[in-house]
Amino acid sequence: MMTSDQIFQLLKQVKDPEVPVLDVVEMGVVREVEVTDRRVTVKITPTYTGCPAMKMLEEGIVRVLRENGFSGVSVETVLSPPWTTDWLSDETKQKLKDYGIAPPGKVAPEDVNPLQWDEKKVPCPYCDSEDTSLTSQFGSTACKALYYCNHCQQPFEHFKCI
Repeated sequence: MMTSDQIFQLLKQVKDPEVPVLDVVEMGVVREVEVTDRRVTVKITPTYTGCPAMKMLEEGIVRVLRENGFSGVSVETVLSPPWTTDWLSDETKQKLKDYGIAPPGKVAPEDVNPLQWDEKKVPCPYCDSEDTSLTSQFGSTACKALYYCNHCQQPFEHFKCI
């Protein structure tokens, strides 16, 4: 029988379809694993309300565990406490930056007020310049905003602080 730590290692195979350099464990989506005999229950928390990737992540979790001999797999959604970008490690944030997405900083009061987003200075993931400007509050997904770097002239996405 596998331990929950071993299952956490298996779940690192499940990549985020929107940011494939990250897995569900390092994103903090997987909250808890319960193992009994050949059954596994995985508790997850969505990164964003209505995140379109959650169904694919659930399917990936079930697939990986069934491929590794678990006949009974269930995935439960846990909403409290809500997921926050503060759960991302520095290593995970560096992976986002290396992928071309400006990582979130620590959540601050202005992050929860969309009217203040225009004022936020987000460093460019390509050249680290803070001479950037918000072009859209929503990028390819609701959890990201679009920015433009006035220094290197690169458009980029910023993973919003939540």
